[in-house]
Amino acid sequence: MDFEDFIISPRNFKAESWQIGSKITKDIKEDSIVLLFVSDYRGAGGDAEVQDFTAVRKEFYKLSQLDFEIPVVDLGDLVSGKSVQDSHYILQEVLSACHYKRALPVIIGGSNDFAFSLFSTLNFHKKNINYTQISNIISLQQGEAINEHTFLGKILGSKNFSIKNYHHLGYQKHLNEADSIKLIKEVEFDIIRLAEMMNSTEKTEPFFRKTDLVTLNCDAIESFSEPFSMNPQVNGLNRREICAYMKEIGLSENLKSVGIFNYNIYSENQLNHQLLAQMIWYLIEGINIQRSHPRERHYELFYVLIDEDQYAFKRDTFSNLWYFGDDDNIENCIPCSRKDFEEAKRGTLNPRLTF
Repeated sequence: MDFEDFIISPRNFKAESWQIGSKITKDIKEDSIVLLFVSDYRGAGGDAEVQDFTAVRKEFYKLSQLDFEIPVVDLGDLVSGKSVQDSHYILQEVLSACHYKRALPVIIGGSNDFAFSLFSTLNFHKKNINYTQISNIISLQQGEAINEHTFLGKILGSKNFSIKNYHHLGYQKHLNEADSIKLIKEVEFDIIRLAEMMNSTEKTEPFFRKTDLVTLNCDAIESFSEPFSMNPQVNGLNRREICAYMKEIGLSENLKSVGIFNYNIYSENQLNHQLLAQMIWYLIEGINIQRSHPRERHYELFYVLIDEDQYAFKRDTFSNLWYFGDDDNIENCIPCSRKDFEEAKRGTLNPRLTF
């Protein structure tokens, strides 16, 4: 497929040698980070006209490149298809091209249902996917049409998809149907409230550590002044918290795709564009840090006795991150926090670790 027919190349911006804009290229490279902007908001009640992401790019390009070593590609703006399904098909073709080159696609803009395309394409290249979503809404509505209300049900309910773990972070009880929350818990997927994510990333870091795919619904971020997202909320993660979480996403050891959806591209507020640009920057910083880590790791093993049962915890001596289990293959151990270990020593084992 010739992507020139479906992607509008980004404008050139002047950038100083120390700014990230000076190192950005326009062609997919091996092992690179690929940015692609999407304008199709039909799944969230918007339109599909090509939007101008220039303001976001200007804010992003002028940020520091620090000592980033991973190539950053700005592929441009995806042209929407005649139908929502067409847009999904075109996006999946681009995503597949990225995966073949071991590039990490970061999709920015578009409605939240494009998470379906990220999952579907990754599922073609990899099985047993760990998927983490940050969203204030848990919607499992059924229907043939794909939109922000039905996409999650299609992912979790499809026999063709291979999902190992699903983590839903940042939901708000007052915005959700009780049955959806109950169903997620019944199938033993992790579900974390907004209140548990605020002030610190420590508790939820384990849900990012081994994830393959992360999608962020911008509705989970609080709006200030002009709406930040398509469905703005007065409560949500604040500006500092979301940047911290973007870095945490980048630190995932297995990260293959990222989506940042439902951003209010119709906004004229420079601060909104600035925040989105900095979110992308922190994601890239996390990816660079993770890829600089040594591949060979060493672990300390600890045993904890609760009643008459013995449980094992491991600590990575390089990263100081914790795992539950004593399997020689760390992939078979469950990422956990130091707090989980400390609570186990006091006689309480996190139920999540015993599933």
